[in-house]
Amino acid sequence: MDFRWNDEELAFRDEIRAFIAENLPSNWKEQVGDTEGEERDDFERAFGKKMGERRYLAIGWPEEYGGLGWSPIQQLIFNEEMARAKAPRSFLGPGVFQVAASLITHGTDEQKRQFLPPIAKGEERWCTLFSEPNAGSDLASLQTAAVEDGDDFIINGQKIWSSNAHKSEHGILLARTDPDAPKHKGISYFLVDMDTPGMTIQPIINMVGVHHFNAVFFDNVRIPRNRMLGPQNRGWYVATTSLNVERSGIRFHVPMEALFDELVTFVRDSAHDNGFDPLAKHPHLRAKLAEAACKVRMSRLLSYRVAWQQSHGSPPSYEASLSKLVATELAQKMTELGMEVLGLYGQVGPGRGAKLRGKMDRLYRAQRAATLGAGTSEIQRTLIARRGLGMGQAQ
Repeated sequence: MDFRWNDEELAFRDEIRAFIAENLPSNWKEQVGDTEGEERDDFERAFGKKMGERRYLAIGWPEEYGGLGWSPIQQLIFNEEMARAKAPRSFLGPGVFQVAASLITHGTDEQKRQFLPPIAKGEERWCTLFSEPNAGSDLASLQTAAVEDGDDFIINGQKIWSSNAHKSEHGILLARTDPDAPKHKGISYFLVDMDTPGMTIQPIINMVGVHHFNAVFFDNVRIPRNRMLGPQNRGWYVATTSLNVERSGIRFHVPMEALFDELVTFVRDSAHDNGFDPLAKHPHLRAKLAEAACKVRMSRLLSYRVAWQQSHGSPPSYEASLSKLVATELAQKMTELGMEVLGLYGQVGPGRGAKLRGKMDRLYRAQRAATLGAGTSEIQRTLIARRGLGMGQAQ
């Protein structure tokens, strides 16, 4: 495997950098805020539409569906450059990845015509309506019911941990259409308008104080049959397309690599306020950052290997789990290191005099969830043992 970019890939990287320089002020977070808010949401929507104009939201889609047909390597380069620029990523979410992949693979012509163009243009956002209070890692145990009623299905139940459901126009829903079938075989996959009567979105404020997650309740929600994606009772197999994209492993290393670069710059440029030696002279911090450098590069190489496999027509199996496991556990370690490097400054929120824009405390708390989403670390280790080491099912 040769992970050096060729001339075409380097030219592509320069194109992405030029787009970012033209359309994204380097201080955009200072202008609109580093967390939630109406001003930030408006800015992200506007930036999403700029990406849509260049078809950057459809980077990996086939060209016949309005995409650019980029290779996994190009997608990885794009993700890296967006992360290094700290660009808004709310539009690089379920619609662009999981929903589009599922529609392209399983959708009818009418469904593709209706839903793909607004995603590609940055006009509509999607959320996932999969997890339930008693169906997370064991997702196939979900109990939300979909009962046939003529040309419709009546949905009743609850979903939880639905990211940005309050900002989304549509959602992808898993519901049980055959309660008597084995749990993987009685599920169907639906495309839902988030303003459908009978749906209630309840905010979940996370430990950072941010409204990102939601609980979504369905009370006799009526969904037309033509909003079912794929065959009835085969929704689990449609959902694996969505989940495989979410867990593909080619992007997990990117945010923490950007944070690592910020920490190194901070240590190089900083001295203690009381006149002691610069932080870069401290053996303990030097050793910690050197160890982190090894892990960051290891995580990047694991992501590159997944992208290389995909670009050569070999879908990754346990390799994606390796990439996800290493990167998300590194994310937690990296924010712990950031708190140590910043000392008391790490507890200071955004404001005058804050270091690294006052984001470290928020990142430290937010990354506690990194090892939960898209499959917990325990699930990833199980997949590695079963698929990578050939150990079969545990007792």
